[in-house]
Amino acid sequence: MPLLLDPLYRLVESGGAVLVVIALVATALFALGLERWFYWRFTHRKARQALVSRWSARRDHASWSALTLREVWTRDLIARLRQPLPWLKLLVALCPLLGLLGTVTGMIHVFDSLAMTDVGQARAMADGVARATLPTLAGMAVAVVGLLFTTRLEQVIRREDQRLHDRMARAAEEDRERSHA
Repeated sequence: MPLLLDPLYRLVESGGAVLVVIALVATALFALGLERWFYWRFTHRKARQALVSRWSARRDHASWSALTLREVWTRDLIARLRQPLPWLKLLVALCPLLGLLGTVTGMIHVFDSLAMTDVGQARAMADGVARATLPTLAGMAVAVVGLLFTTRLEQVIRREDQRLHDRMARAAEEDRERSHA
C-alpha cells in the first residue's frame, strides 16, 4: 500500500500543504459536477416532464394568473437546476488564490532556507522556486477545468430555460387550437 501512495507523498512534499487544499477543492468541484450531471440526467428531466404535463392538464392557459403560475413553476424548476452554481463559482475563484498562496509560502520557505545556509546556491534556489510554483500550476489547472464546467452548466441552464418556456407555450397553443376546433 505505501508504494501506491508514494507518488502522492512526493507530490505533497513538493507542493506543500496548500497543494492538499487545492486537491480538496478539486474534489469538491468534481463532486458538485457529478451531482449536477446525475440531477440533470435522472431528476430534472422527470420534473420537467411532470411540469409540462401539469401545465397541459390545466384548462386555463391564457389568463394573467395562469401565465403568472406558469412563470412561477418554470422559475422554480430552473432555480433547482441553478442551485449549486454560486458554490461552483466560489470554488473556481478560490483555486488561483490558493495557488498563489502556495507559491508565496513556498518562496518564503526558499528564502528562509537560503538565509539559514548563508550560501547562495543557485541549484537549491532553482529547485525551491520550481517547488514553489507547483501550487500555482495546480490551482490554475483546477480553475480552468472548473470554469469550463461552470460555463457549460450555465449554457445548459439558459438553453433549458428557453426550451421549457417554449414547451409550455406550445402546450397552451395546442390547447387553444383544440378548443377552437
